[in-house]
Amino acid sequence: MPIYEFRCHTCGHRFEKLCSLGESGEHQVCPACQATGANRVMSSFASPGNRDAGGSSSGGSSCGGCAGGSCATCGH
Repeated sequence: MPIYEFRCHTCGHRFEKLCSLGESGEHQVCPACQATGANRVMSSFASPGNRDAGGSSSGGSSCGGCAGGSCATCGH
């Protein structure tokens, strides 16, 4: 099952969920405001070895391996 990124219709909070392939966000519950309904959004990703290509777009880390606050290289 893939991990999809969603944006809440009510508060705009972005969150990730492990879902069935092709599942829409209409029944997703926002962890921030508990509202039901979200849009599936395109996620950015980090690729190892892209350190010289501008770094990470997810928060300014320079290691190139950051993916949503769980980087083992720089702790970002």
